[in-house]
Amino acid sequence: MSVAFTKEDSAETASETLLPDRPVSPHPNLVTEAGLRALETQLRKARAAYEAAQAIEDVNERRRQAAIPLRDARYFAARVRTAQVVATPASSETVAFGSTVTFRRDDGRVQTYRIVGEDEADPKAGSISYVSPVARLLLGKAVGDEAGASGQHLEIVAIA
Repeated sequence: MSVAFTKEDSAETASETLLPDRPVSPHPNLVTEAGLRALETQLRKARAAYEAAQAIEDVNERRRQAAIPLRDARYFAARVRTAQVVATPASSETVAFGSTVTFRRDDGRVQTYRIVGEDEADPKAGSISYVSPVARLLLGKAVGDEAGASGQHLEIVAIA
């Protein structure tokens, strides 16, 4: 059947349904156990949303509704496949992946963050990625150590 006889919108519809893949970090995909579970949950949700979109009768609307879940499913499938689970640190002597670290900044502010994988990082909720500039300064340090670069100076107050 010729394309002329199918219900097809303009190039606008095609561009709405051909979303670029979500960028994947070049860093190792380190995750906590909770981070892996969150990735698996996101993958299930994306697949469910894609399946729901497939039930839409109108082909153009189906494509629009399936575009984001399909892109997300590809992303989360890749992240689950490449996840490297890092166990909770056995010691709180030094800052490591999975540690919760409290530090004091030069201006007196005291902040606490858990160092986690890139996909599970949420600074507002108290977690930062292990590849973030602050985490890179803190990793390997002990209580009382100071870390600094580019005008930032941090003093480690506690590690849990």
